Amino acid sequence: MKLEQGKFCPLIGEDCIGLKCSWFTQIRGTHPQTGQEIDEWGCAVVWMPTLLIENSQQQRQTGAAVESFRNETLNRISQTIEMKTIEEQNDKKLLS
Repeated sequence: MKLEQGKFCPLIGEDCIGLKCSWFTQIRGTHPQTGQEIDEWGCAVVWMPTLLIENSQQQRQTGAAVESFRNETLNRISQTIEMKTIEEQNDKKLLS
């Protein structure tokens, strides 16, 4: 059994009026679950679940990038502190 989406619009209480409605929007891009290209018109309310999934994926990617940047920054700071410590120890030896 194939499920078909209804045409009832809860905003106006009748069937969708399509392009006459301000909420009828064109979406272009890649579907976040299937990876297929999208270039379709539809109700902004209907697009919400798809856009929320895409938003969540982008947030996870941003979080991973920030964590990676943080780790690399900490590694560089640790190396700098270690080099500075060795440098200070060598200076103390030379002065003694």
